[in-house]
Amino acid sequence: MELTARKREILRRVVEEYVATGQPVGSRALVERAGLRVSSSTVRSELSELEAIGLLTHPHTSAGRVPTEQGYRVYTEELVVAVEGRPGPFAIDLRAMRNELEEALRQTTETLSDATHLLAVVSAPSLEAAAVRHVEVLQLQPRVVIIVVITASGSVSKRVFELEEQVDPGLVEWAAAYLDETVVGKRASLAVLRRAFEDPGLGMRERVFLDNLRPAFDDLVAEATDLYVGGAAGLLGDARGAELEACHRLLEVLERRAAVLELVQDALDPRRPVVRVGPELEGEELHGAAYVGATYGLPNRSLGAVGLLGPLRMDYENAIRSVRAAAYELSRLVDDVYG
Repeated sequence: MELTARKREILRRVVEEYVATGQPVGSRALVERAGLRVSSSTVRSELSELEAIGLLTHPHTSAGRVPTEQGYRVYTEELVVAVEGRPGPFAIDLRAMRNELEEALRQTTETLSDATHLLAVVSAPSLEAAAVRHVEVLQLQPRVVIIVVITASGSVSKRVFELEEQVDPGLVEWAAAYLDETVVGKRASLAVLRRAFEDPGLGMRERVFLDNLRPAFDDLVAEATDLYVGGAAGLLGDARGAELEACHRLLEVLERRAAVLELVQDALDPRRPVVRVGPELEGEELHGAAYVGATYGLPNRSLGAVGLLGPLRMDYENAIRSVRAAAYELSRLVDDVYG
């Protein structure tokens, strides 16, 4: 359904009021506190239609509405466009830390978490990621496969996978040849892995088999990339109910380095921040959570990412503006260092 300007305005007001108060939002609150210049009956009608198309929901027997995951998504899509242009100032001057890149990344993480009360994650530049030198895929038993990945720097990732069904030996040979062609000789980076493992030309059978092998490569990438995390303690401060559960699941994800790196850098648009809400974040443990991220780097190359993680009920505008400002300052810093 195409949303009218008034429906978009009411949706925006509901999201912002709910984020601010944590309470379901009714028509009276929208008219009195949010300043809508229409009658309560008109607002009630619009709220009902927004609920009917899945952007709002009616919790329990409350007369107020709260945003759904789809409602947050529509809201944030417009918000990303609305905050385009040069980012606002960042709280610290990173360019003064030209010779202290690690400290700049650490302070960026702390500043972001302090400003948003969310979980902040920053990935360090990985200009020197080693190339993959050799890949071996072998079948040990009918349902057991081993993969060995060796980089030019000498790092070795070896994983044994026991699959649910017997594996066709021809599929194992194909995978070894395919990975030799698409990965060997290239840097062990997320971009290289995405091109190889998510090639739309792959058949379902091949894609499923490759997905089983991918953790061996993810481990190498994670080990080669420094991650800075801040705000874990403050994340639980204002959370309640389902939000508290989502925050606990986020903290559990932090224990898996490869999963965090994939989350921070996956599907980022170098031209603008991205927002991922609920089901857009892969993994059951991220249900009820949202991610706001932006890349930083040189004019022709992204080197890392800045991200904020938290419950669905977060101040998205502040989060978007904060990651944009941080990414802009980090880009200026790495341009001084590497440019």
